[in-house]
Amino acid sequence: MIMAGDFRKGITVEIDGNVWTVVDFQHVKPGKGAAFVRTKLKNVMTGAVLERTFNPSDKYPKAHIETKEMQYLYNDGDLYYFMDTETYEQLPLNHDQVEDAINYIVENMNVTVRFFKGSPFSVEAPNFVELTITECEPGVRGDTATGATKPATLETGARVNVPLFVNEGDKIRVDTRTGEYMERV
Repeated sequence: MIMAGDFRKGITVEIDGNVWTVVDFQHVKPGKGAAFVRTKLKNVMTGAVLERTFNPSDKYPKAHIETKEMQYLYNDGDLYYFMDTETYEQLPLNHDQVEDAINYIVENMNVTVRFFKGSPFSVEAPNFVELTITECEPGVRGDTATGATKPATLETGARVNVPLFVNEGDKIRVDTRTGEYMERV
């Protein structure tokens, strides 16, 4: 059990039979009245976001989220197949479960799959990935001092803004948490 006064970002708790991750929290001590905790929670199964206030002494069971490293194999229509790197079992997941990570993963890449009570609910790509640019406007010489950017399409279909000196066919490093260009590799 965890008290609402101990909530921190990233903690997962069970509230009313659902599993929620604390996205943001704020301890408020008004001049009059009792203190309370204002939180923003995200449902790990559905992705719904909820704002709620708690009494700091309220207790909730901590949800145990299991993580497993798996390898992305291939996409077959609506299903995305992942293989457990230890047991070689294949796990099909639907688009809702992989939509955050699928823009940054390619076949044979290792990812982290999160489970709650044995059922998978999300896929996390590595923090930084190296991908090839498949489509982008040609850069113009001498325009690098302004810090201007242009849109580029990656091999996964994701679109990112890159500096003007980056060209089609270049390999770049992308931060998957923000979806931003980091550097040319």
